[in-house]
Amino acid sequence: MQVDEIRKVAVVGAGLMGHGIAQEFALGDYEVRLVSRSKESLERALHNIRGNLDRLMGFGMVSREQAEIVLDNIYPTVEFAEATDSVDVVIESVYEDLELKKQIFQQLDEMCPERTILASNTSSLMPSAFAAATRRPDRVLVTHYANPPYLIPLVEIVRGRNTSDETVVTISGLLEKLGKRTIVAQKEVPGFILNRLQAALLREALWLVENGVASPQAVDAGIRNSIGRRWAVAGIFEIFDLAGWDLLLNMVSELQAHLSASPKVSPVLAEKVQCGELGVKTGKGFYEWTPEAAEGLRERIAQALIEIEKWSVRNKRE
Repeated sequence: MQVDEIRKVAVVGAGLMGHGIAQEFALGDYEVRLVSRSKESLERALHNIRGNLDRLMGFGMVSREQAEIVLDNIYPTVEFAEATDSVDVVIESVYEDLELKKQIFQQLDEMCPERTILASNTSSLMPSAFAAATRRPDRVLVTHYANPPYLIPLVEIVRGRNTSDETVVTISGLLEKLGKRTIVAQKEVPGFILNRLQAALLREALWLVENGVASPQAVDAGIRNSIGRRWAVAGIFEIFDLAGWDLLLNMVSELQAHLSASPKVSPVLAEKVQCGELGVKTGKGFYEWTPEAAEGLRERIAQALIEIEKWSVRNKRE
C-alpha cells in the first residue's frame, strides 16, 4: 500500500496518548475512528482534544478553521467493527499489557481488510510478540510516540522480525506527511532507542541522588540549564563531533568504570513507589505538587516545545 492510498485511520484507545494521536491524523485531514471501551472515555478524549486545540490556537500553531476540521474528522465509537471497517492503518494505544495487546491484534487481524497496517504505540513491548497473533506479521510494527504526541515531533518506528520494508516505508511516509520526523529501530531491543537513552540517564541521575552526590533539584537544574539546552538543538554525536572524539576518549577512559552499571532498580526509586510518592498523580514525588504547580509545569514544557519547533522549522534542521 502506498501513502497516497491511505484515507482512513483507526486509533484504539482514547487515553493519554490515543487522543493526541487521533488529533494528529485528524489535523492532517484523515478520517479517524477513535475507539474506546466506554462513551465516558471518548467524551474525555474529545474534551482533551478541544483543550489541546485551544492551546495550539493560542500559540498560533493552528487556525480556528483547522481546529474545526479536526473535530469534524474524528468519529468516536465503542464498536470495534465500526472502527475497523475499510480502515487502512490502525494504531493501538492501550496500556502496556502484552496479553491485552495480543488479543487486540488478533481481533484487528480478523476484522480489518487484508491491506491494513497494524501498529502499536507501545514504549517497551517487542512488535514480534503481538505480530505473532496475526496472519500479517509483515504489516505489523511499532510507532512509538512521545508525550504529548501533538507537541513532540518525533515518532520512533520499530520493525519486528518479519516487518516488510514496504510497511516501514509506507508508515514513515505517512507520518512525515503529517509533519512528523521519524527514526527507525532496525532491530527489536528492550526499550528501543529513546527509552534506552532515557533509562541510562535516569539510572545515573538516581545513583547521584542515592549516594548523596546531588539532590534531585540539583540534577534537574544541571540538565535544564546545561546539557539539556544543547540536546534541544543538536544530538549527542553532533555535539561530540564538535568537541572532538579524542577528548571524549580521554574523558570516558577515566570515567567509564565509575558510572553506575547496576542491573537492579534503584532503591531510591523503589522506596518512592512503596511510599506512594508517585509524582503529580499523588501530590508528591521528588517534588511537592499542587494541581496549579503541575499545570504550570505542563504549560512551561508546552511553550518551550513550541518555541523549539518554531526555531527548528526556521532553521530547517531535522
